[in-house]
Amino acid sequence: MSNVHQPCHIVVVGAGIGGLTLALGLAKQGFQVRVFEQSKALSEVGAGLQLSPNAMKVLRSLGLDTALESHSFAPEYACIRDYKSGSYYLRSPLGQEVINRYGAPYWHVHRGDLHAELVQACYANDVDIELDHKVLGYRNERNGASILLEGKTEWADLLIGADGIHSKIRELMLGIEAPLFTGQVAWRGTVPVNAIKNVQVQPDATVWAGPNQHVVTYYLKGGELINFVAVEERAEWLQESWRQEGDVKDLRQKFSGWHPEVTEILAACESSFVWALNSRPTLSKWSDGAVTLLGDACHPMLPFMAQGAAMAIEDAYVLANLLGKGSFSQAFNDYEAIRKPRVTAIQQLSRENAGLYHMHGGLTGQLKLKALSLASRYAPSIVHSKLDSVYGYDVTSLTL
Repeated sequence: MSNVHQPCHIVVVGAGIGGLTLALGLAKQGFQVRVFEQSKALSEVGAGLQLSPNAMKVLRSLGLDTALESHSFAPEYACIRDYKSGSYYLRSPLGQEVINRYGAPYWHVHRGDLHAELVQACYANDVDIELDHKVLGYRNERNGASILLEGKTEWADLLIGADGIHSKIRELMLGIEAPLFTGQVAWRGTVPVNAIKNVQVQPDATVWAGPNQHVVTYYLKGGELINFVAVEERAEWLQESWRQEGDVKDLRQKFSGWHPEVTEILAACESSFVWALNSRPTLSKWSDGAVTLLGDACHPMLPFMAQGAAMAIEDAYVLANLLGKGSFSQAFNDYEAIRKPRVTAIQQLSRENAGLYHMHGGLTGQLKLKALSLASRYAPSIVHSKLDSVYGYDVTSLTL
């Protein structure tokens, strides 16, 4: 395999958040980067992202924070509230306090805005983004990998699969394996603030916890939109698309009787997408010769810590910087060794939060939330200890 100090051509498969962050980081390290995207147009789903301080430190290091600020909304608190009464189980300050504690802000951004800024930054750094490029196969060669596309074959020193939970690169590397349905389905949508009647939605990152269901609400685009994600438990789900349109009447019915801040948001919603929350077993390896994986392709995240995009962004920083410092094989080994414990811990926290938000265990589940309420009031260090390991982590300060 080639040495990093020689001219290097890298192909990244997937022009999502993780793939573009990686491409930008690699370009800043001096690599020639091509991004292969199977879609015929660059776009992102109309949904929100919570960019916690650990992700913001990476985006800041890449010079994107100033451009993103104009698109962002800074929530005042991170909250867990009761689905009916609206009472607070947790109300932890964000804003300036989170900057003081973790050294970076906590912002809400529209996924499309972050994607657009990444695309622009990639073009400014001479990254080639090539659309309608569907990868069908790859083969490790003596000094790189040959990549089979529809109608042609390309070659690269390195091939990196950042192509999501349904990753073709992972499938080619490790074989076909169906995703594991978690028993939960999520609805998502955005609503203009001026379309919401009768209530004032609080300017917070809010989880509304209820029996076997929960809803997340927060502002986007400087306060012009409200983003929601509504999760319910189901016995089965056969569709795998992120873009399956749901029936908003069905959505409203499933969450009827909830707090007015929730029901009024859903009443103003004109369309919603619905998708299954899937997971995958821990992979036996992330790399194969000149090929490695990134983000949901190797460690899909449930959304209950709002860390899916953040973990892909962290992956991208670590991998780009390791490739800039040593041999490719060593970089791949170090990348997995550094990232796997981190993402596995976040995956576990996300699974635990699913039970908390859905009051699993009936009365016991409600008592856990009440205990959290007491801890947040009288022993905030307990709450901070959980969040510090997530938000306080700084990949930009690691010795790579």
